[in-house]
Amino acid sequence: MKRVISLGGVFFKTKDSEKMKQWYEQHLGIPAGQYGTTFEWQKTDDSKQKGFTAWSLFSDSTKYFEPSDKDFMINYRVENLVELLKVLAQEGVQIIGEMQEESYGKFAWILDLEGNKIELWEPNDSEYEKLVEEKIESI
Repeated sequence: MKRVISLGGVFFKTKDSEKMKQWYEQHLGIPAGQYGTTFEWQKTDDSKQKGFTAWSLFSDSTKYFEPSDKDFMINYRVENLVELLKVLAQEGVQIIGEMQEESYGKFAWILDLEGNKIELWEPNDSEYEKLVEEKIESI
């Protein structure tokens, strides 16, 4: 069984998300709207299919990264989240909360050995692409 298949996103806390968005756009060319930005790429095994990696800034007061006290969280794309969670539980990995399902994929959270919260995402890329297009149009 495959576990992680790619990077799904990078999320980090910031004291002033508007200033940080401006800095990243000015110096690194990353345009960010309300929800950050996405990097589009093509899947290796089917170059006609798109994949996405999200990049988002969160308020430094967000509770989304809890129980971790770190200022960042990495999201990894996985192929079969339900089965992977069973294996991780058997291996003694700490699973945080319950798996959640959205139109654009399934999500679950774990902690690594040093208490970093990790988000696992089994994407539904066609629905995620629609969501990205809607958010871009609203910017």
